[in-house]
Amino acid sequence: MNTASPQRQQLLLVDDEEDALLELAEWLEGEGFCCFTATSVKRALEHLTRHPDIALVITDLRMPEESGLSLIKRLREHTSRQHLPVIVMSGHADMDDVSDLLRLQVLDLFRKPIYHVRLLETLNNLFPEPRLHIVGP
Repeated sequence: MNTASPQRQQLLLVDDEEDALLELAEWLEGEGFCCFTATSVKRALEHLTRHPDIALVITDLRMPEESGLSLIKRLREHTSRQHLPVIVMSGHADMDDVSDLLRLQVLDLFRKPIYHVRLLETLNNLFPEPRLHIVGP
């Protein structure tokens, strides 16, 4: 962790595939973000309760116990988290999923495996990197 640069936003990553989850978290932390990870919707909701500063959720769509769609629906019903931006990743989203996601105002849908460059572009547009101000003499 580079202590010279200011910490960027807190992100919550949700995926039942732990390897993919940890790899994504490690990569995003390398970009300066602070990541919380959850392998289920239940754990994701616990993180959201515990960390009110989470600025974005990146969730898998298909998970064994409860789907990413279910997580997003719960967020949209929860007044304080209604407008929390959500990015969905999926290995196999169909048209029904896509129309549900549009209705739930999802920010973006990424196919798995995630194309890191495009994800970073999306995050940089949403959360511009803090600029260091050089003060002259």
